[in-house]
Amino acid sequence: QPHLEQSGGGSVQTGGSLRLSCVVQGTAECMGWFRQAPGKGREGIASIGYGDKTKYATFVEGRFAISRDNGDNTLYLQMSNLKPEDTATYYCAAEYCTYCPDLHCFGPSDFSYYGQGTQVTVFS
Repeated sequence: QPHLEQSGGGSVQTGGSLRLSCVVQGTAECMGWFRQAPGKGREGIASIGYGDKTKYATFVEGRFAISRDNGDNTLYLQMSNLKPEDTATYYCAAEYCTYCPDLHCFGPSDFSYYGQGTQVTVFS
């Protein structure tokens, strides 16, 4: 089964940028990023599937970009123009695309395999 190892994250001032990385070992083709703030449920941020087709949550508003390097088996989330409300624990995730509607996974219930999580804090 897939194994995911995250890196990146940290603290940044409002308007700053961060990049999260996730090494995905295994053959799950659909990948995504989620976040969970204290007292809130896990929410999907972005996903990438077959042919590197991407999907984003509306709150991203063009500030985040998901990508992957298949040669290094690494998934990325580039975040810019960060806001205090982006403060949360961020998780990468992977799943076999055949398990998801239209072969594209997005919501938390679509993914079975998660990284260990990394904290992102945005201060004003």
